[in-house]
Amino acid sequence: MSGRHSLSLVELFRATPAKTSLLAFGPLVLALGQLGNSYANNISPAVSIGFAVVMVAFAVIATRHHAAEHRLRRLEGGIDADRESPFDATR
Repeated sequence: MSGRHSLSLVELFRATPAKTSLLAFGPLVLALGQLGNSYANNISPAVSIGFAVVMVAFAVIATRHHAAEHRLRRLEGGIDADRESPFDATR
């Protein structure tokens, strides 16, 4: 078995709600706002669609990076807990 566990967005949101919201939903809101702005002001949709595609890609990549950071932090925390010194128990 590979031992690879995919962290769901819900689990990530429970662990760090502010950072996850900013990285996952912030760029999507900006993309929708830009699309709405171009429609309201009769601007060519080509620029707005390009911006929206880039922002969606950024949201995906940033959220995956954040999930990898979170998994690494959990892994390192588990290793530190396993390496307790016998002298720590006497304090």
